[in-house]
Amino acid sequence: MSPVRLPADALVVLVGVAGSGKSTLAARLFARDEVLASDAFRARVSGDEADQSATAGAFRLLHAALDERMAHGQLAVVDATNTQTWARRRLLAIARRHGRPSAVIVLDLPVAVSLARNEQRAGRRVPGAVVRRQHRELRRTLEDLEAEGHSAIVNLRDVAAVDALRIERDPAQSSVVEQSATSRT
Repeated sequence: MSPVRLPADALVVLVGVAGSGKSTLAARLFARDEVLASDAFRARVSGDEADQSATAGAFRLLHAALDERMAHGQLAVVDATNTQTWARRRLLAIARRHGRPSAVIVLDLPVAVSLARNEQRAGRRVPGAVVRRQHRELRRTLEDLEAEGHSAIVNLRDVAAVDALRIERDPAQSSVVEQSATSRT
């Protein structure tokens, strides 16, 4: 797989169920300051990254941090399940407000892979029923991605594709983009 070229000022939305490897991928491909992880914001709000009661506050902070990064022309990677269209719509609106491009990286792995990885997690595990629900949401939302207006969509359907993914920054592409970007990766 050839590297995926991303503008240096892009919003990158990771999409995948719990246990699919979003955080691992983000840590491998992006600098820590570029990654806005919902779990980290939950921990900031409540002291516990698994505390679902802190989700609303966590996402207020995540959206504010994203807004600031986009305002300053800095790449931002949102590490959350993002399996629902409405959740991505809010992120995309922030990027568009600042004229920034957006890319989506979908970890569209078989549910069995995510369930097995989830069980191997040290510490926080997401209930299997929740992972399966997220997978159903992911399957339904895949067809919505094209219509959302992202500059690039990368769908990784197996572990080998996730492991092979490479990112290349394109400083020449760093500029304000039109609202109707149509190129697809």
